[in-house]
Amino acid sequence: MHDVRIIYQYTGRQTLALIKPDAISKAGEIIEIINKAGFTITKLKMMMLSRKEALDFHVDHQSRPFYNELIQFITTGPVIAMEILRDDAICEWKRLLGPANSGVARTDASGSIRALFGTDGIRNAAHGPDSFASAAREMELFFPSSGGCGPANTAKFTNCTCCIVKPHAVSEGLLGKILMAIRDAGFEISAMQMFNMDRVNVEEFYEVYKGVVTEYHDMVTEMYSGPCVAMEIQQNDATKTFREFCGPADPEIARHLRPGTLRAIFGKTKIQNAVHCTDLPEDGLLELINYLSSSDV
Repeated sequence: MHDVRIIYQYTGRQTLALIKPDAISKAGEIIEIINKAGFTITKLKMMMLSRKEALDFHVDHQSRPFYNELIQFITTGPVIAMEILRDDAICEWKRLLGPANSGVARTDASGSIRALFGTDGIRNAAHGPDSFASAAREMELFFPSSGGCGPANTAKFTNCTCCIVKPHAVSEGLLGKILMAIRDAGFEISAMQMFNMDRVNVEEFYEVYKGVVTEYHDMVTEMYSGPCVAMEIQQNDATKTFREFCGPADPEIARHLRPGTLRAIFGKTKIQNAVHCTDLPEDGLLELINYLSSSDV
């Protein structure tokens, strides 16, 4: 009965999208493709699979000759697991992926994800389940319906700062572009997770601004209006350098003074300015521990 309930829960409009270790550096491009295809990302987490989790994930392939290589590969680095949503999600995601062998994909589906970012039949950039039953089983592994955390996140909590992509930017499909911009600026995204904040959490988060900035209440409302994506950003002197890359809080000012910054490119107003970044190193660590340790994805 438990399996039937899970299959029913994931029937129809949801499927798992998994970015494999070989394509983590292309996560922005892949997420951009997902958004442009009409999918909504409803859950997201960068994870590191243990050997046991990899065995559970690839249980359907245990009789295949490439099984051991598959297990070894999927545990070599982080993966990004997502729940993606749209009509006929399983078939549409498989269509975007293309044939399992990246060489075949380059011949038969040259615009597919595996053709663009994969290498061969093992290192093929991304994964999607073939059926409702597989989708249900795999979603349970990465995002347990019991409320558990699933595989461990990849946060290092050292030499880092926190970036939060705000709800308006997530809902507008800007996440992929923001990830690409961060990568191209030389920063490493070492952990990432989608989460939701409630009003009480946001008021506590923005407490320092209460009574100080006139936009306080609008800032609070924006941050709990939808899902956010928290990221651990690593680089030398990460807090200072990343804050500079985000630019002034007001996107209009940013476009005049720092046109290449995240807020200049992706921000709309002082409230909807695309990203939050940490001002102080100690605050960044606290924010990361809070949001990347949460099971609310």
